[in-house]
Amino acid sequence: MRVAIAGAGAVGRSIAGELLENGHEILLIDKAPTAISVERVPLAEWLLADACEITSLDEAALQRCNVVIAATGDDKVNLVVSLLAKTEYGVPRVVARVNNPKNEWLFNEAWGVDVAVSTPRLMSALVEEAVSVGDLVRLLRFSHGDANLVELTLPPEAALAGTRVGDVEWPEDTSLVTIIRGTRVLTPNKEDALEAGDELLFVAAQSREEQLEDLLSVRRKNA
Repeated sequence: MRVAIAGAGAVGRSIAGELLENGHEILLIDKAPTAISVERVPLAEWLLADACEITSLDEAALQRCNVVIAATGDDKVNLVVSLLAKTEYGVPRVVARVNNPKNEWLFNEAWGVDVAVSTPRLMSALVEEAVSVGDLVRLLRFSHGDANLVELTLPPEAALAGTRVGDVEWPEDTSLVTIIRGTRVLTPNKEDALEAGDELLFVAAQSREEQLEDLLSVRRKNA
């Protein structure tokens, strides 16, 4: 998979390093000469250019990319890169970094963003996830379909503890994608029984989050 990353700062380089280890082809783009540090990510391609300029993106052959990641520290730049990648080059998947949470509402399909990643929101979500049992925590927002990646740790008193996945009447527009049980990561099937302490990851429509939380929490048992 070919991935172009706009922004070769610490965030962009870290993403590039991870993706290279997974066997992907990476192009790093930055307009600042001081950001071009080939020795830090030697296996990546590098391009000294302004990712907000069509001529630069033509040079980067963005139409050949499967994914574009807008990872600069400037939200305006990330929005422009996302919009150009989607509308001018038809990139299938556009991921954008949100630096200021106040701007998060802009990072949607209208601007070409498929997935918006807000570092402050993610950090706060991870703090909540570490201390919350029985409460739904929103980890990531997907622009398409107004869906979110959410997590809930099943409390011991939950009514569904011991219930098979296939026997649960899940809300519409939700999908259980992963069960984290101790050190194991499980792909759920209908025969798996839910256990207290399971970390459950769902992709769910925002309108279904409260319904999902009620289904999995102790409140359902006491209703």
